[in-house]
Amino acid sequence: MTTAEPRVVPGGPTAPVDPARWPDVAAVPVSSPLRTAVTSALVRRALRDLPLRSRLAGQGTVGLGGPLLDVRDPAAFHARVGTSGLVGFGESYMAGEWDAPDLVGALTVLAAHAAELIPAPLQRLRGLWTPRQPHEERNTPEGSRTNISRHYDLSNDLFALFLDDTLTYSSAVFRGFPAHRDRLAAAQHRKIDRLLDLAEVGEGTRLLEIGTGWGELALRAAARGAHVTSLTLSREQRDLARDRIRAAGLDQRVSVELCDYREARGEYDAVVSVEMIEAVGAEFWPVYFRALDERLAPGGRVALQAITMPHDRMLATRDTFTWIHKYVFPGGRIPSTRAIEETARDHTRLRLARRDAFGAHYAETLRLWRERFTERADDVAALGFDETFRRLWTFYLAYSEAGFRAGYLDVHHYLFAKEGPSR
Repeated sequence: MTTAEPRVVPGGPTAPVDPARWPDVAAVPVSSPLRTAVTSALVRRALRDLPLRSRLAGQGTVGLGGPLLDVRDPAAFHARVGTSGLVGFGESYMAGEWDAPDLVGALTVLAAHAAELIPAPLQRLRGLWTPRQPHEERNTPEGSRTNISRHYDLSNDLFALFLDDTLTYSSAVFRGFPAHRDRLAAAQHRKIDRLLDLAEVGEGTRLLEIGTGWGELALRAAARGAHVTSLTLSREQRDLARDRIRAAGLDQRVSVELCDYREARGEYDAVVSVEMIEAVGAEFWPVYFRALDERLAPGGRVALQAITMPHDRMLATRDTFTWIHKYVFPGGRIPSTRAIEETARDHTRLRLARRDAFGAHYAETLRLWRERFTERADDVAALGFDETFRRLWTFYLAYSEAGFRAGYLDVHHYLFAKEGPSR
């Protein structure tokens, strides 16, 4: 049960949350006094031992010092966390019930201590109180189309506001830190070229790309002389990618198709897929890798870019429905390196040839996106996205950046090879 009327939190957003658009943010869950008291005690216990300075309005400050976590409405905050855990934590931020001057810094502390925030006995009971992924968000062919559309079909103009001119929405590879915004496009090209080099893409290569994005990798592969078939489930991305490819005069070398990876046909010398596996879902990882294997010619190479998390955390959270699932990436699931490598080994003829980690580069990529998104807030609003959406995306970008800065998340380049005659 939730309260019916949205509230304006003192010091929070300037406008009340739209209950028609954001029903679970506008209304605070009604929690029993016992649950609220238990949640409050657990939250204070967790915050007390963290290198944070957590200020709970009317209840004092706890913590060992560090970035400020300012809880403006402790009652609402505890009700949300006690009712829906991580989902409630994010919704409380969207509602303006808590904030942090250094949001990434505060979230980095929480990410670094994620395994310790909930007492071990309660962690074993996670399944009794955490929400489960909705059945309709399973990544079946139809479910995947819906899940992808909910994120990537929001608006090409929205993504263009915070991405660089290459419209590349994945980790870049920088020469050094701190990275600068005017170097982001070059760093994205460096990442793309590294993947194409791993896959040995050149003149005459038959390349399959799973996950088009807005077409930059296909453009650079075609400029090398490759013949590219690129698959996407986003109509918005497909249309703009086709426009960009046509404008570059490379439409005779690149075909962008609205097609699920399971529906792909043909044989290719190389397959490249950038941060696509995270949208596949653990249930379908074997299917995904078998599709790579089936499409790849003997002697071919697969280059993947994949976000990963520690294997023990993947197992502990594999059935958890989080705020990211609800509001950003429905159906998403981040694998571990062990899960990737065991799935490829057990279900395909692909053999791991190389793996390189570069998580710090993703943290910098996300920082640049977040800063640009913040600076372009008025332009985001002009596209029709309200203040709650802008807080949602600020939290999403900061939350992701914190994961990489804490080492909770990483990103890897994988090279898999398939035995057979050399090309």
